[in-house]
Amino acid sequence: MFNINILRKAAITTRKSIKLMILIILSAIVLIGLVVLFYSPTYEVSLNGEVIGYTANKSELQAKINEYTSEDEENNIAFRQIDAMPTYKLCLLKKDIETNDDEIYSKVTEDSTAYYKYYAITEDKKEKFYVSTFKDAEDILDKLEDKDSANCDDLGILEKYGKELKEFTDIETCVSKLYEKKVVVQRTVYSTPSASNYSSGVSSSKVSLGISLINPVSGVITSRFGSNDSVRDHSHTGLDISAPYGTPIKAAASGTVTYSGNANDGYGYYVIISHGNGVTTLYAHCSQLLVSKGQTVSQGTVIAKVGSTGNSTGNHLHFEVRKNGITYNPQNYVY
Repeated sequence: MFNINILRKAAITTRKSIKLMILIILSAIVLIGLVVLFYSPTYEVSLNGEVIGYTANKSELQAKINEYTSEDEENNIAFRQIDAMPTYKLCLLKKDIETNDDEIYSKVTEDSTAYYKYYAITEDKKEKFYVSTFKDAEDILDKLEDKDSANCDDLGILEKYGKELKEFTDIETCVSKLYEKKVVVQRTVYSTPSASNYSSGVSSSKVSLGISLINPVSGVITSRFGSNDSVRDHSHTGLDISAPYGTPIKAAASGTVTYSGNANDGYGYYVIISHGNGVTTLYAHCSQLLVSKGQTVSQGTVIAKVGSTGNSTGNHLHFEVRKNGITYNPQNYVY
């Protein structure tokens, strides 16, 4: 009898518990229904700790903000810097309150700073003109190279960034203003006692030297062997190569220095090297001599530096090739 009473009480308690659980579940369903009816889940958006609005889709809003800060090639914008990004907090918002994504976007981006990207055309490392794209800059340099502009080696492209966009110049204007025509400089070399002793004739033919020569200097040929002009009373006995002041001059071949100095004549400071078998080379108008008479030098050794000493109107090397005292055209062997 005792066991039956216990079971009966347990059954009554269970029924009450089930009724209570059903009541709780029904209440929760009703509550959720009321919440869904009057509220919707959304995100509270704050900027610098201040609530500035609500959004239903934070991913979409943040993606739009991120896109605003990224590169805009059409307007030459490398990126935009925003002082502070918004923060998001999930909440329930009454359905009669509207979200304001556009207003939030405007507040976040209103104090941004744009950084522009563009390209400078430089000459001797100085900025001359500005263009929108790297392709435009390349086109300008290519056109100047096609026109054989004298300053091609001094031109460059520099990528620039800044808060202000420079004024751009069109390609043709840049080419027109940057182009420099190459100038051929005529020079005279006078015969002197030392030079006459060195030379006994001129020949335009090519003879075998028995050695190979290298270019003594890099530059532009401005006066060729055998040329005649109004400032020279004889045919040119060498090759003039224009180069910047101080450019290293190399021995065209190995040999022994037979002269290094200044005879106060048209050659200015010059060097003569003997290569054996009657072959000699001469390097004139130097600004500085780096070898002495009797010194042995190897091919490519820097023996002097380009200058404009003696009878010269500009920085250049006057280079001569001789065999058995006869002057031959250097361009038969170099350049």
